[in-house]
Amino acid sequence: MSGAAPGPTDSRARRGADTARGRDQARGRTQTRGGGRTQTRSGFDGSFATGTQGLTNARTRIVGDRTGPVADLLVLVVRLARSARAWLRRAYGVVSGVVTPVGWAMLAVVPVGFVVGYLLGWLELVVVAWAAVVVLLVAGLSLVGRNAFRVSLAIPHERVVVGEPASGSVVVENPTKRRILGVSVEIPVGAGLAEIGLPGLRGGESVTETFSVPTQRRGVVRVGPVRTVRGDAVGLVRRELDWTGVTEMFVHPRTIGIPSTSTGLIRDLEGNPTRDLSPSDISFHALREYQPGDERRNIHWKSTAKTGTYMVRQFEESRRSHIVIALSLATADFATDDEFELAVSVAGSIGARAVRDAREVSVVVSERTPEFAKRKNLEVRSLSTLTRTRLLDDLAVVEHDESALGIVDVARVAGDRVAGVSVAFLVVGSTATLTQLRSAGLHFPLGVEAVAIVCDPEAVPGMTRISDLTVLTIGYLEDLQKSLARAAST
Repeated sequence: MSGAAPGPTDSRARRGADTARGRDQARGRTQTRGGGRTQTRSGFDGSFATGTQGLTNARTRIVGDRTGPVADLLVLVVRLARSARAWLRRAYGVVSGVVTPVGWAMLAVVPVGFVVGYLLGWLELVVVAWAAVVVLLVAGLSLVGRNAFRVSLAIPHERVVVGEPASGSVVVENPTKRRILGVSVEIPVGAGLAEIGLPGLRGGESVTETFSVPTQRRGVVRVGPVRTVRGDAVGLVRRELDWTGVTEMFVHPRTIGIPSTSTGLIRDLEGNPTRDLSPSDISFHALREYQPGDERRNIHWKSTAKTGTYMVRQFEESRRSHIVIALSLATADFATDDEFELAVSVAGSIGARAVRDAREVSVVVSERTPEFAKRKNLEVRSLSTLTRTRLLDDLAVVEHDESALGIVDVARVAGDRVAGVSVAFLVVGSTATLTQLRSAGLHFPLGVEAVAIVCDPEAVPGMTRISDLTVLTIGYLEDLQKSLARAAST
């Protein structure tokens, strides 16, 4: 019957079949080869039977999972080709660093001359080709030999003032016992190049040659590296070898000495007290009647006994001076480059005097706005005022820019960022209007003495007073001393 329950015999037969099937699967997973056991995975159609599945190295990209002598030969050819290409690349780098464009042209003339000359029977062209071969051989012989030199670069002064003469020296020494031939020495100096031809040197001899460094413009002049150049007379080959590093020479802006009395605008504990009155300080001003809230320790008892009313002391407030020098780098604030150079010298002169007097000083310059920015970059950059040299180093590299902040924005940011300002110097060119200068001075807190210094080489020195702003116009740097003295006396 079809619906009858299976008997014990059928159950034992089914269990036996399952056991046999399990043994067959186990034998399929484990195979013995040469006494070793290799694990394979069944049930996946042998897709993981080899170790190249998922491998993406160079061999699999070339031959895939194929093996055998043909695959090995193909891999060997590819490896040799790669090695040859790398060697040729290095050789080309070496040759291209020695052969000049004229040399490459000469190399092209040789095969063309031989092929065309012999095919067409053109004897003159064959002669030209042989002459080119001779010239190339002579040029190659000029590179033979070692550079047994000792080369050193010396810069006596790494910081000079613009316009002052400056020079450097190169010392070439022959440390060997044999004579060496002359050599040409090249020293990059800023955007220029100093070339020195040195004679042959005997063993132990040395020669020193000097060269000038241009200081007509303020900035940083990079000198070096010193390199020796060997080549042929025609200029087919050129072998360069660097011997030294790069030395930087700072060309500082011109400054003028300003006596401390010229900064009479500054009032601090070491100078004069301010006109602001204070109930507690060290500079006595006057006596007044006692008011609620005054400290009892300020009561002057002798005057109280004479008048019959409480009298307290009143003082003039003294404050520690904090000088801010704001230099605009906006091209629109200057009519010419001479005005900008004069402004940099003015900022350097005032800042150097303040640093020398151990006063607290901040020198800020405009920051530029990126070309594709949607709005102004309202930021200023503070220059180092730790020492006079650090300040002049920073001023040596400042340049005006069309996208830099104008004097009004510089004063606004400086007034917000710098705390405790007592005197603010605003240094600009002749294109800044009085309205702009007055607006710039108003961005500083009340009680701050604002002085605008207009640099105009074509103007007559003068002083103008606009509300709380003092405007000084100078034509030369020497006018700064007298102008500050005049402003301090008023």
